Amino acid sequence: MLTSEQFRAHFPALQRHVWLDTPASPPAALGVVRALQSAMDAWLYGEFDWTEWDRAPAASKSSIARLLGIPEEQIALMGSVAEAAATVAKSLPPGRIIVPAQEFRSNLFPWQQLERTGHEIVLIPARDGHTRTEDIVASLDTRTVLLAISDVLSIDGHRADLMALRQATNDVGARLFVDATQSLGALHLDMGKIRPDYLAVHGYKWMLCPRGTAWLATTPELTEELIPLLPSWKSTDPPHRYFGGPFVPARGAARCDTSPSWLSWIGALPALDLLLDLDAEQVERHCIQLATDFRARAIDIGAAVGSGQSHIAVVRVTDPAAVSAQLARDGVRATLLGDRLRVGFHYFNNNSDVERAASALRGESTL
Repeated sequence: MLTSEQFRAHFPALQRHVWLDTPASPPAALGVVRALQSAMDAWLYGEFDWTEWDRAPAASKSSIARLLGIPEEQIALMGSVAEAAATVAKSLPPGRIIVPAQEFRSNLFPWQQLERTGHEIVLIPARDGHTRTEDIVASLDTRTVLLAISDVLSIDGHRADLMALRQATNDVGARLFVDATQSLGALHLDMGKIRPDYLAVHGYKWMLCPRGTAWLATTPELTEELIPLLPSWKSTDPPHRYFGGPFVPARGAARCDTSPSWLSWIGALPALDLLLDLDAEQVERHCIQLATDFRARAIDIGAAVGSGQSHIAVVRVTDPAAVSAQLARDGVRATLLGDRLRVGFHYFNNNSDVERAASALRGESTL
């Protein structure tokens, strides 16, 4: 298993930048770029074999299955979380759908579209800056068919209490849809304990993959219920045919496989290999400790720190322009959203990164 410093060595950008902007997008790992460059060179000189490229998406299922500890048959290939959510939405029986009002739009709009088909969409408002578990639980009843929620929201770094929400949905017979895009790769998700009915993740953030690589995992009981949102030549069992019908869906979640963008999946394979060389629980401890240390430094400086307890921390500032200029001088990549500075810590970050980020707040008059 790689140590944090060994993992860090795979990212050349870290020689130039303190990278705390992974909630938006991470720097590229060397192996990912090399795989893409090799494919691009082969394409440029006409030496590529598209059938070889086409093996990459299916191969990613094996890696994701190992990361999640579930069979490959429960995993479908997607192009985005929105596609995954829309696929599940298309397959749901009638009933109420519960979603936090401040959810990321890819995990909000697909459910709201169901109002047209008679579903009742219940939006849970934020309270004191984030959606409270007790408010979600109180909204659940026997009419509820699904609760959709992000494991971690990048707007505030709040981490959902998935264990409590799993129990609450079980109590009323509802399903649980989890968007793990802002957590998987940095935080450990115990599928055996949480047992989400659906798990969606876009790999272009904490999983270090190119954009366009996403997965939808479901349970064996619900796999055959899924209706393909974008049925294509990839939605049937191999060997894949190209012309004519009839349409016979593939066995397992593969019935919902999207037609893949090859280059994105070619880059995904080395990224997933890198993650598989890590101890997931050690990675989580490292990332959360760095975020905790940053919050403590920010509080010592006098900053107003958000209440999130994940690997993503948010601090309010009164002079965003000054903070932005200081971050640039210090070579720190982070996101300023109005008066909110957001930083995210991956396994490649270290204590020096915490200090560099905190230094941008010194001398800044914070709320």
